[in-house]
Parts: sequence; C-alpha cells; structure tokens
Amino acid sequence: MQTEVAQVLAGKKALIVGVANDQSIAYGCAKAFRAAGAELAVTWLNDKARPHVEPLTKELGAEIVAPLDVTRPGELETVFDLISERWGRLDILVHSIAFAPKEDLQGGLLDCSAEGFAKAMDISCHSFIRMARLAAPLMTEGGAMFAMSYLGAERVVPNYNVMGPVKAALESACRYLAYELGPKGVRVHPISPGPLKTRAASGLKDFNLMLNEAASKAPLGELIDIMDVGWTCAYLATPFAHRLTGDTVYIDSGASIVA
Repeated sequence: MQTEVAQVLAGKKALIVGVANDQSIAYGCAKAFRAAGAELAVTWLNDKARPHVEPLTKELGAEIVAPLDVTRPGELETVFDLISERWGRLDILVHSIAFAPKEDLQGGLLDCSAEGFAKAMDISCHSFIRMARLAAPLMTEGGAMFAMSYLGAERVVPNYNVMGPVKAALESACRYLAYELGPKGVRVHPISPGPLKTRAASGLKDFNLMLNEAASKAPLGELIDIMDVGWTCAYLATPFAHRLTGDTVYIDSGASIVA
C-alpha cells in the first residue's frame, strides 16, 4: 500500500495537531501523510507531553516541531508564524484534539457545569475555527482540513455525555467552513472514526463496553485502527477527492449504518 501511494502527496505541507503518543489518531494521520510524500509540521501539548512526542517527530522526519496548547494566548499564532516563515504555505491541516474536565465528562449532561461545557467547546470545537482562520490564507493553492468527531455527535452514545453536543457543534462548524472556504479550493472534512483505544478515550466511563459493542455490530466485524483513519484522510487530501467536502466521513467498519 505504501509503495502505491508514496508520491501522491509529494511536496504537500501538512500540519498535524494532536499527536500525544504512538496510539493517537493524529499519529496515524501523520504516518500516512508522510508515507504518501507529505512534509510534516507536528506539535506537542506541553513539556509533559514532549518526551512522548519528540521521538515520533524524529521518526516521521517532521520539518517543523513546536509546542501548542490552544488555551494559551499566542501559541497558535506562533505555530502558524513558523509555518509561514519556513514553508510560506500550507496544504493540509489535521485538528485532532478534544478535552472536557473529568468531572463534567463523567457526569450526565444535566450535571455539566457551565465552565466545563465552555472549556470543552473551546478546546474541542472553537480551536478548529481559529486554526482554520490562520490556515486558510496559507492555502494559496487550495487544501484540505480535517477535524476528528465521533458517532456521539449524531446519536446518543451512553456515557459520551457533554462531548456529544460539543462534537455536534464541531461537525456543524466543519460544514459552515466547507461552505465559506469552498470558493478558495479548501475542503473541510469532519472525520468520525469508530471507538479506538486512545489516551483521550480512556477518560470515558465504560469505554471497553463501547469497544465491544462497536465490534459486535459492525458489518465487517472488527474494530478500526489509527492507520485506517490515517489512510482515509490521506486519500481525502489528494486530488482524487477534490470534489468531496463538508460531509462527515465514517471510518468504523460500517458500525454507524446499523441501528
């Protein structure tokens, strides 16, 4: 597979936000883009995350590496300044970050605090809009933006709680951005992977039950992995998908079609 797609993204510049370790969805995307020939910029959250992410950036041959906490004023702008100075343009943006305070995530929506809801919305949704605002001027030859969602945005998934409404807002934001950026040749893709064993997912109550249910109901009878997401996003970033934008793309072995 890698030989067949090795040059499909040759020369393309991709910013990957959300790599936490070698099990994260963002890492799968970074590996797929790199295998397809793209040049990478990769961020880590903070000093605590850096030792886990920095070796991966070296493995991937990332040309630009930097810290990025979207809640810290100026850090997002600094990353895009680096990209502008080093590359002068951007072709691909991957937003794969989400957060809600544990007490708000593990309680029901009725019990979610206003502060917790606002923080989840800011980090998990509005930060993508802020990134898109900075990325769009650099996508002078068009481009592709990706944001990671989940089935809980569309249907009630027990224990997904506050993240359901937040991811619904993210998917809606993607549609509106696809509409606004379409005339510039920029495509926006909300991606909805099936449940994966990532560090972020570990904060969900009864997550193993979600994994088991997803595998049992999927027509293909198995869970996905991070490279399934990565290869799909790599395809969507190529000219082969140049007329696709805005619609949520489900990568879940077909589980989402089963009631």
